[in-house]
Amino acid sequence: MNRSASNLTFAVGFFALAAGLLLARANPATSYESSIYTGTPTTVWLCFSLALALAVVAAVGARGRSQTLGIVLGSTTVASIVSLPALRNYRFSGMGDALTHLGWTRDIVDGVLDPHELIYPGVHSLGTAFHLLGGISVERALLLTVVVLFVPFLIFVPLTVREITGSPAAVGVAAIVSWMVLPINNVATHMGVHSNSNALFLVPVVVFALVAYLRRRSTIERLPFGLSPYSALIYLSGIALLVVHPQQMINVVVLVGAVAGIQFLARWRFSDHPVVEQPTTYAHTIVLGTLFAVWTISNERFRNAAVGLVEGVVSADVGAGTEVDQRGASLAEIGGSIQELFVTMFLDAAVIGVIAALFVLVTWLGWTSLDREAAALVTYLALALVPLGGIFLLYFVGTPTMAFRQVGFIYVVLTILGAIGIAHLIGGLSRVITRPGANAVASVGLGALLVLGLLTVYASPIIYNPGQHVTDQQFSGYESGLEHGAEGYSHAAIGYDPFRYDHALHGLEGEDTLSGATTATGEVDPDELAAGNYSGAYHGLDYYLIVTEYDLTREIEVYQELHYDEESLEGLESDPAVDKVISSDEFEMYAVVSEDDED
Repeated sequence: MNRSASNLTFAVGFFALAAGLLLARANPATSYESSIYTGTPTTVWLCFSLALALAVVAAVGARGRSQTLGIVLGSTTVASIVSLPALRNYRFSGMGDALTHLGWTRDIVDGVLDPHELIYPGVHSLGTAFHLLGGISVERALLLTVVVLFVPFLIFVPLTVREITGSPAAVGVAAIVSWMVLPINNVATHMGVHSNSNALFLVPVVVFALVAYLRRRSTIERLPFGLSPYSALIYLSGIALLVVHPQQMINVVVLVGAVAGIQFLARWRFSDHPVVEQPTTYAHTIVLGTLFAVWTISNERFRNAAVGLVEGVVSADVGAGTEVDQRGASLAEIGGSIQELFVTMFLDAAVIGVIAALFVLVTWLGWTSLDREAAALVTYLALALVPLGGIFLLYFVGTPTMAFRQVGFIYVVLTILGAIGIAHLIGGLSRVITRPGANAVASVGLGALLVLGLLTVYASPIIYNPGQHVTDQQFSGYESGLEHGAEGYSHAAIGYDPFRYDHALHGLEGEDTLSGATTATGEVDPDELAAGNYSGAYHGLDYYLIVTEYDLTREIEVYQELHYDEESLEGLESDPAVDKVISSDEFEMYAVVSEDDED
């Protein structure tokens, strides 16, 4: 492609991206959206799709300036997709942990909590800085924090691959694989305000620093005291990772420690090997491990999590296998299956994982074009997966959520290895057909996997998990309900405990947390509700029943009345023991008198 044609192509791509951004901004969400994909105008997706299509072709087939522009175009488009909640003026995105993180950030802003009192204050501190410096709401500041922490992933995955291989083809493929956002699995890692997931996107920075430290050994680059700039980057990025979330930091310690172990064994076994010539990572392992220990062991939250893991391991009825069986049975009841869900959520990850495994195998057999030092770096990452996989198995038995968080970290490593493997696969294919033909096949295949990856970046009904869009009406409804309820009434909801909203609105440290009117929060009994026994549906107490549009979408449309049925909810309107006290399009709250009070 000549220079003029290249310029025209990228002009079209960047114009499509700009048009998509403007259209997204011009069409804010006006009510609860169960799917950000269907809520965002189709024209926006067409613009983003055109930009990504051009970016994929350029990243795979072009070199030099054109490849760089393609990578920038694709990375900016994916970052724009991640930015959609902020672009489309969501009040907030994320329930569960995200609302608690919002509460902690509010506590820091209000001065009732110091950042260092949290075990992972990174997200909250950055959100506070955006709030104070930008004059924006705390909710919006956190949505922007998610984007800022995501961008390093897009930058450092291809940089790491370039540092390992020096191959432009591998760099282009690495950029595309990073756009699939494989560490997000929507089981335990999420695209939102979720510090454990946010930390995953900083991991490639540490891996890049590690690889560069091993690769670049010139004394000219040394800082005072013999410290390499890349050693300094390892420590600084490790500290950043630690304050965003320690769980991902311990995985980095294991990875660096695995490299140190391989180096020790190689020095004992070989006299002439690239590993023997590389600088050791012994000091890095000790320093990073010490930082982790000092930061976490004294923290009560960490100790409780460790105790919970041990109890889960020794308990017979806890584990991911049991949880998968339960979810599989529930899916079958609403016409779905684990197999269908796996294809939707994990097919792209499975393909990349298989390619990475095969690539490592052929590297060890000496069938690749990698030089000995690059092959050694691949071996480091591959063998590090052994202890990382062992941690996954421990979590799998003890705490299923942690197991899928571990999968998120493992897929940071597999993203790097898989990208190098795909680049070699394209090179091999080009010797069977032509180079343009191989690039075309690769572009189509990677484009298909990219669609699957981006389709599950956010929760949506397609994966039986409606979007966690928090609207103004939901916030204002909960605020009124929690602050102005009658004394002695608890707050309950269908399938969702309202206490997270109390965190988001009042923080976790202030005196107003769970206002004096609230004695407890929880979920109503679905069987009692289905039987029309509203008075006895919540532990025989007087309570407020909260029903939001999110609840109705999840329980009626997505779960197809598996737990709560529409008829029993409609019956609230006519039951003499129930009074509607708050009502809007997306939030309703009913005061329910207990059976004892009725008597």
